[in-house]
Amino acid sequence: MKWMALMLLPGAAFAQDGMVFSPQATEACFAEEGYAEDCIGLSANQCMTDTFGGESTAGMGGCLDAEWQYWDNRLNAAYGEAMAQAKSMDADKMEFAPSQTEALQAMQRLWIPYRDGQCDYVRSQWGGGTGGGPASLECLMTLTARQALFLESATQEY
Repeated sequence: MKWMALMLLPGAAFAQDGMVFSPQATEACFAEEGYAEDCIGLSANQCMTDTFGGESTAGMGGCLDAEWQYWDNRLNAAYGEAMAQAKSMDADKMEFAPSQTEALQAMQRLWIPYRDGQCDYVRSQWGGGTGGGPASLECLMTLTARQALFLESATQEY
């Protein structure tokens, strides 16, 4: 996938060496019980402030990538929980009812190319400029966070 090329940028090592990332800002935001989407990006922004060179292109990329990985881990955990719930619901469903397991798998399989396509488009708007990498990573982080929040809220309804 095209977004994986972002990980191979020469400046990526710079951002990782002295990077100061913690999900604390995001998690503190959740504790305030506000609108969950307002918490997206807070830890990356804090990382950019706390990391020497964090506001450089490489620094931004490293901090955005770190928060993206945080959200990706949450997404994977929520997907696993949603899949367990879907399988349980499918075991108890009526014969004519649609499969939640199949619907969840289909949704997630369609969401991934949607996410990648949207973020490729965001990157293309930079015309090859250096801001394209951080813009694409911010897009990946944001869409992944939204999907994680969606799946987390879906599993809390049961």
